[in-house]
Amino acid sequence: MKTNNGLLLIDKPQGITSHDVVSRVRRALGEKRVGHAGTLDPMATGLLIIGVGPATRLIRFAQSEKKLYTGIVKLGSSTDSLDADGEVTGRADVPELSLEIVQSCASSMLGTQQQIPPMVSAIKVGGKRLYEMAREGIEIERAPREITISRFEVCPTESNDEWNFVVECTVGTYIRVLLSDLAVRLGTLGHLTALRREASGHHSVKDALTLDALKTLAENGTDVLRPPVDFVTGLETVILHDEQERRVRMGQQIEIAQSFTSPEIAALDVSGQLVAILQPRGQLWKPELVLPDSREGKLDS
Repeated sequence: MKTNNGLLLIDKPQGITSHDVVSRVRRALGEKRVGHAGTLDPMATGLLIIGVGPATRLIRFAQSEKKLYTGIVKLGSSTDSLDADGEVTGRADVPELSLEIVQSCASSMLGTQQQIPPMVSAIKVGGKRLYEMAREGIEIERAPREITISRFEVCPTESNDEWNFVVECTVGTYIRVLLSDLAVRLGTLGHLTALRREASGHHSVKDALTLDALKTLAENGTDVLRPPVDFVTGLETVILHDEQERRVRMGQQIEIAQSFTSPEIAALDVSGQLVAILQPRGQLWKPELVLPDSREGKLDS
């Protein structure tokens, strides 16, 4: 029986964790090796990139991609989690706002900056999750992280205290923190009431499956996985001839005539399937990660 191996795009529903999604994918595909890139909070919906089988070793490439989010921020109140799942911790009047005022404030937050992660987050400090400490009433100092906001647009709703937004950002950005900071700059408080990941890199939620659709397709024997090469579309590539591929699969270093600017490249076979990730070693290229050969009729781990 052929082992599952590839990339899966899931449209995560509201109310479950990213880990819950992984568990349901495992059951649907009958595959233990399943992982995800980029955690979504239970309240959030949208694109979750899943690695299945040997392709789980490629998840790091999806984790480093730019993310695109849409959502709604509610002004006038704050919560301990900075979203609608938390307890209200404060209230404030909302000044009269215009699109020009709010968009000008949002635009001022573009660019590279330092962001302090929220206490209600999955970051580990001393082996313990921050959200576990938060539940115990403990708050500790968190090191700021460098993030880049490349797009931040707002749009009014029928209510002065609710605004739609679009954010494009680098990995590690907490949208909850960004929108809470926006509210403070506007002279009030705020928290997220909706958040949806629309895209990650070149992957779009429009191409994703719901969990129910995945279950149905898997039961019908439909192949739902994209090829592992879809994880590494951002890398420079080289096509290996047969002898090069044989040596790479044996873990041997090879010579490559062309030059590259990246610290690692994707090596493909003549059919365009991903063979390995290569890294330079002097004048040679060493296989850092080698995938099983799908043409062998089965995939070994």
